[in-house]
Amino acid sequence: MTFRLLQEAECHWRNIWAQSFRCAKSDGKDIRELQRALTPERLTWQCNRGLAANTLEAYGRGLERYLLFLAGRGLTIESATRLDIAAYVRDLLSPGPIANDSQRTDTHDSLANATLQQRVTVIRLFHDYLVEEGLRERNPVRQSALGVRSLVPRFRKLPWIPNDEQWQAVLHAARREPLRNRVMLAMSYDCALRREELCNLETDDIDPAHRTLRIRAENTKGRRERVVPYSEPTSELYARYLGRRRQMSRDRGKLFLSESHRNLGQPLTIWTWSKRIAELADRSGVEQFTTHTPRHLCLTDLARTNWDIHEIATFAGHRSIQTTLLYIHLSGRELAAKLANGMAEIHASRMRLTAELFG
Repeated sequence: MTFRLLQEAECHWRNIWAQSFRCAKSDGKDIRELQRALTPERLTWQCNRGLAANTLEAYGRGLERYLLFLAGRGLTIESATRLDIAAYVRDLLSPGPIANDSQRTDTHDSLANATLQQRVTVIRLFHDYLVEEGLRERNPVRQSALGVRSLVPRFRKLPWIPNDEQWQAVLHAARREPLRNRVMLAMSYDCALRREELCNLETDDIDPAHRTLRIRAENTKGRRERVVPYSEPTSELYARYLGRRRQMSRDRGKLFLSESHRNLGQPLTIWTWSKRIAELADRSGVEQFTTHTPRHLCLTDLARTNWDIHEIATFAGHRSIQTTLLYIHLSGRELAAKLANGMAEIHASRMRLTAELFG
């Protein structure tokens, strides 16, 4: 995220928190009532003008979790100290019951490093707002206040991709899938589509004559529209699927529709697609396979075929080249080139030595 976008996001969230916080304070509500005023649904309703819906929901969950933690310890947002913040982070790192009021018995699993980073970002922005409003003198989450580089060490893991054998197993299992699911799987790989981008495709987004599809900005993670090509085999599957779709609905709109008796003809949800992929992973025996795996595999394959990093970033819709570099590293392209050059030099050196000995 660029500095400008980061500033906009921070300002956006502070405005949200300011509105809900003032309402709660003016009514004499305590922290638990403030927590209820900041539910993910309310945040999504208030903030549906910039950040992606999934981001809004995740931020809402993060703030709710923090407020519940404070309430469970009898703390207020004004009095939380650096030690309390550290205790909250420790609670996030440790699977088990959520530290909140005794009425609830929720439990949580240990969180991924990226999720931990996001949870810390949420409370940092929230405390920034409290400082600006004069409700606190300093932000206990800021690095300058903590005296350390970061509350949570940042780990950068390479995304998992299947090997050739695993990919063949997935494709073999996909032969038993309905035509719609096969088209979706093919497009998710061909066009490196995220789950939300795939499920939100509309009939007008496809250009069969040029074999391209348009991913609308509002459906992307980075809010960047892009046009990408798809292959001829996928084009043939798509043409066959259109005939099937016309049997369910002739209306324009979402491309992929539910085929269940209960929701026949309704737009397919991201949750339904996730379930179908989970079932496919189970049948193929490749349990790591997710809705995001075809995208990872496609981008890695582009890196393997020596696409320029900027071309891959444009194809993927990445805002930052640093994200794209993950796929360059994953492909091993640079290491393979260095190894080939290094081995060539070693081989040449050995040949010269041999020539000198036997010459």
